Amino acid sequence: MTSDHDQSRAPAAPRNPVVSPGKNRSAIGDRIAADNPSAAVRWVQRLTAAVERASEMPLAGRIVPEYSDRQDIREMLVRTYRVVYRVRPDTLEVLTIFEGHRLFPEEALPGDDG
Repeated sequence: MTSDHDQSRAPAAPRNPVVSPGKNRSAIGDRIAADNPSAAVRWVQRLTAAVERASEMPLAGRIVPEYSDRQDIREMLVRTYRVVYRVRPDTLEVLTIFEGHRLFPEEALPGDDG
């Protein structure tokens, strides 16, 4: 018997998902804006568009390799950045956005509170 909190099974795609914005999106924009404000606006728009696409087809994102036992944790690549999100029944929760050459930030992974 499995519970509703079984993370090993692929979750159902949310209907009309609400997107929880990633904390890192504005920080990335701020960092880029220090050198090139217009490039920062374009980059944040690109990240926002990627998250919106993910909300339409959340299970299309690949399972995060570092946490392959968590079917609810997915990611999409936007150039050199990894956009990591959790698929919940009514929400697509952006957990973190980080440069792909960096290690996965462990503090970004949620518990099993599903």
